Amino acid sequence: IRDFCLSRGLGDVYKRQLLLGAGDSGKSTIAKQMKIIHLQGFTEEERLNFKDIIHSNIVNSMQTLIQAANRFEMEISKKLESKVEAILNLNIYPLDVNPEIGADIAALWKDKTIQKAFERSSEYQFFDSAAYYFENIERICLKDYIPLDQDILRARAKTAGITETEFEVENTKFRMVDVGGQRSERKKWIHCFQDVTAVIFCVALSEYDLKLYEDESVNRMHESLKLFEEICNSKWFHSVSVILFLNKSDLFKEKIKHVDLKVAFPEYEGGLDFDSGVNFVQEKFVVLNKNPTQKQIYPHITCATDTQNIKFVFNAVKNIILHKALDASGF
Repeated sequence: IRDFCLSRGLGDVYKRQLLLGAGDSGKSTIAKQMKIIHLQGFTEEERLNFKDIIHSNIVNSMQTLIQAANRFEMEISKKLESKVEAILNLNIYPLDVNPEIGADIAALWKDKTIQKAFERSSEYQFFDSAAYYFENIERICLKDYIPLDQDILRARAKTAGITETEFEVENTKFRMVDVGGQRSERKKWIHCFQDVTAVIFCVALSEYDLKLYEDESVNRMHESLKLFEEICNSKWFHSVSVILFLNKSDLFKEKIKHVDLKVAFPEYEGGLDFDSGVNFVQEKFVVLNKNPTQKQIYPHITCATDTQNIKFVFNAVKNIILHKALDASGF
């Protein structure tokens, strides 16, 4: 396919993919992976720029756990009182998590009460990579800490505005456009809708028992379904390939063992089973396509923090895009 496209000059035009989806679905992580896979990764300067974001994610997450424990009237060990006070008094940004702060966070993370508050994190807004950072706090709080790829992929900063990543794969040029997913950001989406080769719509599989950050009366998965229906059937994307990334499969695999999908979909009968759960959610999205004869949905199960998984999936996405380019040019 690639050679044929190049012989027709189809590799010279940027294939523009639009990353869409609700907030926290993993869009920006996919864009970061493109940089790692296709653009020689992050420079040391770029890595150091993530340090403040990572440190703020860690402190904010521990403060949230302490506040949750208080809200649930759980008692944190008296021996940790000074550490609780020290963490609660920290400003979030900018912030340097030094070894002293790191030791306080490590001690709190081991506390049974904090662990119980963490187990109930679906009941409040909580950062889903917090446990990863807490478990790596000893390394992250070192003075000469330089963030690793995995640290950067898991870093959470709300996307505001529009970010473009340009890269080349086998002489074909791609431009990936990442936009903020929260409701306040979506009015900007319309500015990106022209000249799109493919829409990559990200859904966080694991968020079926969580509420929206912007509106705690709305289930996150229900919001994603509503948004997908609008995007999939939009006049703007009448003949555009829609690629569905059922993301955060690693978190879903753990959650489905003990939280039934029935909490979001009472009609679900598949039990605490990964494959049944994924197939059910996938069908929920695919069936929303009102024009299945003209437009196909291409679903992929993804883990955006897993570079090998995204490398494999993007190779399939690339082939879909090149096929569509051939069709559009009459071949």
